[in-house]
Amino acid sequence: MPSTYFSDREPGHIVQVPAEVLTLAWGSLVALIEGFIANGGFGIDFPNDCPDGRGPTGTNDHNLGLAIRGEIPELSWPIRAEPVPPQMVIMDLLEFCHDHVAEPDKGSYHPFFDHHHLTFDRIKGQHQFRERVNKTLMRNKLAYLLKEDGTVSRLAPPVLHEALSSQMFNSGDDKLDQLLDLARTKFLDPDSVVRREALEKLWDAWERVKTLEPPANKRESTKALLDKAATEPQFRKLIENEARSLTDIGNNFHIRHSEIQQVEIQSEDQIDYLFHRLFALIWLILRAR
Repeated sequence: MPSTYFSDREPGHIVQVPAEVLTLAWGSLVALIEGFIANGGFGIDFPNDCPDGRGPTGTNDHNLGLAIRGEIPELSWPIRAEPVPPQMVIMDLLEFCHDHVAEPDKGSYHPFFDHHHLTFDRIKGQHQFRERVNKTLMRNKLAYLLKEDGTVSRLAPPVLHEALSSQMFNSGDDKLDQLLDLARTKFLDPDSVVRREALEKLWDAWERVKTLEPPANKRESTKALLDKAATEPQFRKLIENEARSLTDIGNNFHIRHSEIQQVEIQSEDQIDYLFHRLFALIWLILRAR
């Protein structure tokens, strides 16, 4: 179990998700957790025991609730779709549930009590729980990931969270909006392979951004865009150097092209760094138009 909860690790850094988005996501998570309770998924740590002492037969939801309230006192029990708890409370609950969930397997049938005795596979159950939680977070464009170690991490820093959580982009160019939305969607996917594809789409979007201003010559158009984004000379020079550097990264690293001399991206942290860096520049430019 993590030594700290999400709310302990990120106090004061939460970015509010639109209420309608959080409501839909929370409702889905409530159904998911209740499903694991109903099938005995938390019985490994909170067992409902056979009266004859033959082993667990399901989840003791009363004891589960007592433990949850002790760890997360802000959460009411039993959980309900409404009212929606604060985001940090939701993330703490996901971490708690991941630590205590397991895949139940029906063993011998006990006809007198009409129940099966259960055995458990914690690793398999946690894997299933993570997959379903992360699918819900991704489908609702919530930039969080429940990781293998049971901790929730943010897929985007607060400064980019609003942009990454937007329902659509409005650059005035439909093709660019599609590329940005596809890059955003892939970046928020828990699959590392898909997240690498987000870099390709974002660099494709960057090349299109450079043609937004007339004439559609990249050099002149880029200059006009940067002029709009910054009037102070030193900052204007800074973002011009950044734009040139990011273009070089797209050409020299294995992002848009796959020549053997290109540099491979080595880790998830490098994906995050490169995505955040270019997305921030594109967002700055588009907001200045």
